[in-house]
Amino acid sequence: MKRIAFYGGSFDPPHNGHLAIAEALKGQFALDEFVFIPAYHAPHKKEKKPTSPFHRFAMLALATSDAPAVKVSKIELDAPERPYSVETLTRLKNELTGTEIFFVIGADSWRDITTWREWETVLTIVNIIVVTRPGYEIGFDHVTDRVRARIVDRRGEEEKGRGGEGEKRRRGERETDNSDIEQSEIRNPKSEIEMSEIEMSEIRNPKSEIAITDAVMVDVSATEIRGKIRENRADWRDDVPQAVAKYIEKYELYK
Repeated sequence: MKRIAFYGGSFDPPHNGHLAIAEALKGQFALDEFVFIPAYHAPHKKEKKPTSPFHRFAMLALATSDAPAVKVSKIELDAPERPYSVETLTRLKNELTGTEIFFVIGADSWRDITTWREWETVLTIVNIIVVTRPGYEIGFDHVTDRVRARIVDRRGEEEKGRGGEGEKRRRGERETDNSDIEQSEIRNPKSEIEMSEIEMSEIRNPKSEIAITDAVMVDVSATEIRGKIRENRADWRDDVPQAVAKYIEKYELYK
């Protein structure tokens, strides 16, 4: 089964940390593809609107041009309704049948996940990868017991190939966890009707999990990069690919 990870965000601008995440997760989770999804504007974020989505898409295209199996999708930029993550993931799930889908979020997004529209559904319909960063203490008290039961701590793991012992053990653990689902609940139409959409999604996707990883410990922030540019500091160029730096300078972004 093909394995594809989707990483949504503003990417304003895309930086070396984003690329490091793509490369590390491709190895740790044996991914066939890693896809960046620039958002038109994250609905749950209250700060001012980001840089033009067309500039951000162009910068991502430049940043990933030499990265194998790393792509950029316009799925949210081309949608006039400006979809929420739950809508994007549902669409991907329906279109990519026979594909194991992973949705990548950062530590900040995990902290704020309960502010997202239909957040429990987001955490249920596909696999989730939460990427921590240096010095960040990740918490779990803000989510429900149902969500916590699906969390797998993969911090400290080394890269694993497809079918390796670590992968087999992880899948075996999930299969054991799913023994709690009574077969009668799956077969009985009445019980299906009475179940919530989240519960039904768990039955349809019994192996989906929420993995916490520290595979990438690169402390780079898009906010800090924008600040350095506004302050006319030269060291911001060290944090982004060379092609992205040239693009930012050409169009005088973040001034």
